[in-house]
Amino acid sequence: MAITQLSAFLENTPGTLYQAVSTISDAGVNLRALSVADTSDFGILRVIVSDTEKTKAALSDVAVCTETKVIAAKMSDEAGALKKILAIIQETGVNIEYVYAFTSAVAGNAYVVLRVNDVESAEEVLAKAGIATLSDEDLEGLL
Repeated sequence: MAITQLSAFLENTPGTLYQAVSTISDAGVNLRALSVADTSDFGILRVIVSDTEKTKAALSDVAVCTETKVIAAKMSDEAGALKKILAIIQETGVNIEYVYAFTSAVAGNAYVVLRVNDVESAEEVLAKAGIATLSDEDLEGLL
């Protein structure tokens, strides 16, 4: 049930993020979630989008893109919700490499995107704890 995240490697220069986001937008793709990590020389644009293939094709001229399977875990949009999810995963010994979150159009719902070193184990322990995770298909009607 993991979802597909695209990572685009961009130069850390003025206008580069705008160019990448404009390219995605001009292709008619909806950004569901976005995160940017940077260093002095480059940045990594991580996106969850409405159309992965269209996004990869659109960005092919401006960035190198890779696909990564990540977990999007549903949580309440309230204090302590993320702590609960992290505690469940921590008990398994699965390493969390990075996280970012997004809210839903449904009031009271939010999602945390987790890049982990063992997607299958993390999804299994979350499911046992009653935490729902999304698939790429689930994203269609979510936002």
